[in-house]
Amino acid sequence: MLGPIFYREATVAPKRPKTFVARSVYVLSLFTLLCTGYLVLDGSRSLATSSDAARFGGWMFTLLAPLQLLVLSSLASVGAAASVAQEKDRRTLLLLLLTRLSGFEIVVGKLGATLLVPFALLLGALPLFLILPLMGGVSPTQVFGVFVVTAVTVLLAGSVGTVIGLWREKTFQAIAMTVLVLLAYLGIGESIASQWSDIPLNLQISISPVRALAIASSPMVSLSREISFSLGCFILSTVLLSSLILALGVIKVRIWNPSRELRLKPTEEDEKLDAEDQHISWRAREPKPVWDNPVLWREIRTWAYGRKIVIIRIAFVLLFCLIAAVVQSQIADGVAYEAGGRIGRALPSVTLPLAGLGVISLVLINALAVNSVTNERDGLALDLLLVTDLSPKEFVFGKLLGVMFVGKEMVLLPLMLMVSMALQNVMSYENMVYSILGALILIAFVIMLGIHCGLNYVSGRTAILNSIGTVFFLCVGIAICMTIMVSFRGAFQLQLAPFLVMILGGGAALFASLGWRNPSSAIFFASFGLPLVTFYAITQFLLQTDHLYVFVALLSGYLFTTAAMMVPALSEFDVSLERGRGAVGDEN
Repeated sequence: MLGPIFYREATVAPKRPKTFVARSVYVLSLFTLLCTGYLVLDGSRSLATSSDAARFGGWMFTLLAPLQLLVLSSLASVGAAASVAQEKDRRTLLLLLLTRLSGFEIVVGKLGATLLVPFALLLGALPLFLILPLMGGVSPTQVFGVFVVTAVTVLLAGSVGTVIGLWREKTFQAIAMTVLVLLAYLGIGESIASQWSDIPLNLQISISPVRALAIASSPMVSLSREISFSLGCFILSTVLLSSLILALGVIKVRIWNPSRELRLKPTEEDEKLDAEDQHISWRAREPKPVWDNPVLWREIRTWAYGRKIVIIRIAFVLLFCLIAAVVQSQIADGVAYEAGGRIGRALPSVTLPLAGLGVISLVLINALAVNSVTNERDGLALDLLLVTDLSPKEFVFGKLLGVMFVGKEMVLLPLMLMVSMALQNVMSYENMVYSILGALILIAFVIMLGIHCGLNYVSGRTAILNSIGTVFFLCVGIAICMTIMVSFRGAFQLQLAPFLVMILGGGAALFASLGWRNPSSAIFFASFGLPLVTFYAITQFLLQTDHLYVFVALLSGYLFTTAAMMVPALSEFDVSLERGRGAVGDEN
């Protein structure tokens, strides 16, 4: 029904070992979080009564449900955009357009093939979630409601990623636009629902997946007809919006592709000149002066990532203006705390929007970095660079500095917001210096991480998912671990065992991602030490004692990891090329 593209993926996917590995790792990760929460709580207070077990089940349900929505939606959106962009980079999408396949079979078939993995993970986690009603505090109706909300949200995220991937030419453009569009959708929906509280409940839920998930996980979902009706409105509106987006892609797929970019055409004077002198052609151009580092020159002086990257810059500036307006309104209302908090005091209210802006910047910069290498490989330019006299130092530092220049708005605007907050006495100048230096360290880390993954993974889609997944784990995974340890307070010796399970498990996953091809002692120590350093930095920041400890932790951990990835690239410059060329077809 969905066409041969979906049928082929549905036939090949069960034969891949990584399909079963992904499902096993995902369910095992959720089960580890559940067991960790149980061990931490049982160490401080035994679950002797039914009420204790019910409270524990309800709390873990409210933790795992949003985490699953975030993980699967991110995987669907980025995976869909990267999958379509990879087809464009390898020119295979043009071959599909030359066949008898209809626009519906191409667009919907590609979406269905991409969503096989997120939906398989979702179904694999269903038995685990159904264990929670056995503890009490959660009903099966809540579990199924959360899963339906998650499924339709994943469908919407995948639809947006697929259509934007068909619209944009470059991989980074597709991923960045997908992320920004989904963030704008969430931000606008949540703003309307929070600012206009007098609108009907069903309309509030229909435009906000966050509120829909909260309603679906509420115990009142099976008792109130109004809540059930509002949840149905969200499901219907999301499916309808996904259908409209896919319909746009079906109509435009052969209009957007191949690209209608402007090409040089001969003028009348050029044709006369060609007729008079056959040695001079209108296609000949004067050679441009190139710098000593040609890689850096190409990154800065040419449109290496396409001219439409200006749209992404404008979208990020608009997002920055929105977050800056929220911060300024909090400062004007007197909600923001003065600098130098004390133990036990709540964090300043401006922390969340500033942290959100920082995470978005890091994700976009990381996507730009990994695409700076994968685009060279997909265009077969990396093969040519390796046979020239270009040194590894010129390539690595050219890409590193070039990515920082191309993404200068994503680097400078958050730093400017920190300076503005310091000038308004929201934070001290000392903390401002720590924040700016820490942000620069993280930016250098995510850029080097993207280059490292781009050099070591043959498939562009695999490199993107591993690189962004590492950033996601360090930003969100460690925060989830910290939330569990802080929420279930108890003696440290009782929390040590589950804490080590989560940290060591995350370190093993990080080592598998970073060092699977070229393992080294430095990568090993960095993989197992970085989650611990990140956990310590976040915890120390929450305690609000001395931010110098946070800065030193970031400085030592992330600089060491950056060096561990940079030194092999500069010394050996071992790039994965022919080794995986034969398996490229298996990725699609």
